[in-house]
Amino acid sequence: MIQQILLTQVRSAAVRTAPKPFLAGSLIRSSQYVAQSPRLALSARCYATNGEANKAAEEGAAATEDTAAKDLEAKNKEIVDLKDKYLRSVADYRNLQERTKREIQSAKDFAIQKFAKDLVESVDNLDRALAMVPEEKLTPVEKNEHVQDLISLYDGLKMTEGIMMQTLLKHGLERINPAVEEKFDPNFMEAMFMSPMAGKEDNTVMLTQRKGWKLNGRTMRAAQVGVVRNN
Repeated sequence: MIQQILLTQVRSAAVRTAPKPFLAGSLIRSSQYVAQSPRLALSARCYATNGEANKAAEEGAAATEDTAAKDLEAKNKEIVDLKDKYLRSVADYRNLQERTKREIQSAKDFAIQKFAKDLVESVDNLDRALAMVPEEKLTPVEKNEHVQDLISLYDGLKMTEGIMMQTLLKHGLERINPAVEEKFDPNFMEAMFMSPMAGKEDNTVMLTQRKGWKLNGRTMRAAQVGVVRNN
């Protein structure tokens, strides 16, 4: 009896002191948690790193865009400046062409000016010689041999003068011969004296002392005239 009681007590003590049974599920879950914890931390770090990288990329893209915009603006300004310089150069070149063309034409038009000045002196002498022949000598009542010779000479000189005037006109030479009572024009006339004249309007031509000449529209020698001045 006593042995049975002791055996029962020993078994009870063994049961109390025996280790608890091993729970496989708890160990697996613990292992998974331990294994997953570094992954979660790594994932968090990766997320943070990716966010910073995206932010840096956005900032870099914005900086690049600003730089590109500034470069584009500078290039556009440079294009405008170059276009302005080009247009100015073209305008200057065209002006130079026109000026050169005018100078060449002017040189052609007035190349004979010196020769023309010397030539018109001879024409003036011929004109003065014809003016010296009295009108009554050309229309005499009685014609004799000498009078007829004078008339023939006069007609020949007059014809020669006409041919010379036509030739000079072809080369741009034109005579300035102000008529009496014509308005005085300082562009073509030179007033040698002023004198009162009854019945005549002031500032009009009363006498032409020497005829003038124009070369291609430009006054080469002004006509020398007397001008009416009553006041």
